[in-house]
Amino acid sequence: MAGMDATIVRQAGSWLWQGLNQLLWPAVCLNCGRGIVEADGHLCRVCWDDLLSRAAGNACRRCGRDASRYGMLQGACGACRDEDLHVDGIARAGVYGGVIRELILRFKNGRTDLDGVMATLVAATFDGSGWQDDVDLVVPVPLHWRRRLARGYNQSAILAGSLRARGLGLSTDLVRIRHTKQQPAMASPASRRRNVAGAFAVRKGHPFAGRRICLADDVKTTGATLNECARVLKEAGAQRVYAVVLAVAGQEN
Repeated sequence: MAGMDATIVRQAGSWLWQGLNQLLWPAVCLNCGRGIVEADGHLCRVCWDDLLSRAAGNACRRCGRDASRYGMLQGACGACRDEDLHVDGIARAGVYGGVIRELILRFKNGRTDLDGVMATLVAATFDGSGWQDDVDLVVPVPLHWRRRLARGYNQSAILAGSLRARGLGLSTDLVRIRHTKQQPAMASPASRRRNVAGAFAVRKGHPFAGRRICLADDVKTTGATLNECARVLKEAGAQRVYAVVLAVAGQEN
């Protein structure tokens, strides 16, 4: 009975502290600024609903685009069936647009306080990928040192680091050796492929030989960057290369 009374007192104290904390420092949605309660998990219900709606639906596990499961043939959708892909599978948190687009843009432009939300999305996406048990090393898509210096951080490295709790190794030995134009500025898939061709390399003494790797990035559009990274990693001896991204854009490509 004494133990039960102590538990009740602790719970009451916790509720009182939460209520006082909410009164003095009211929580707000990290995306839109609406007031929220602690149980909402950093976003308001409206933003969560929008985000979850963009995570719904079937996607091709080869390229990440929207695809009906009835339109898949030998693991590929009609959009990627004839593409030469070095990535062995892609898992996405959602479709690029609405709240997830706003979060990504804020995250890569100084809002590092969003790392908890992004980590939750990446972990859930990785866990539901279907190939999560076939990965032993996570590799972030690298930024060129000039862009890394200007931004102050690599958002893909933050995403990759959040998966270390899954018991996975982390390597930053994939590097970008050529400063390229930003991919959204490219007009076509072909120009995007040319833009990143030869832009990546691995450091001497890299740990990639024989490994099963998961690339981590924020957005996949045509997939040119991910595909070039996977090609370089496989040339370095990687057995398989998968990718986890927050969102897939360019559904028409």
